[in-house]
Amino acid sequence: MFDLNNRSAVAKKRKRIGRGGSRGGTSGKGSKGQKARAGAGRKILPQFEGGQMPLHRRLPKRGFNNANFKVAYDIVNLCDIDARFENGEQVTKALLVTKGLIKSADVRVKLLGNGDFSKKVTIAVDACSASALERVKSCGGEVILS
Repeated sequence: MFDLNNRSAVAKKRKRIGRGGSRGGTSGKGSKGQKARAGAGRKILPQFEGGQMPLHRRLPKRGFNNANFKVAYDIVNLCDIDARFENGEQVTKALLVTKGLIKSADVRVKLLGNGDFSKKVTIAVDACSASALERVKSCGGEVILS
């Protein structure tokens, strides 16, 4: 059991600023201003500059951004085609939309070689990985790149 009269055995009390003592009238918070007020430390964000125009708005926005020219593809895997299409069928973007593999026929489609594939089909897509092309040709199928 702890001896409550022995201060070393009890956890040290935290310093309660602004409750009297030898810290003076400002309680160690300097003089006036937003940071001297209660709760101000949690509310001021690190990027806040006291109302001055922030740095990210002062600097000019210019230069090349590669994201403007990014080519986006919807991905279709061979295992999905194997599960939803029959042997000898022609796979087009319109059929991929009706089967629920892509959302719109207006997007670019890339064929990837993931999963099992064993059907002879003709697939019309915008792009194709080397492994997918090889696996479709090994099954006697064909990939048409548009």
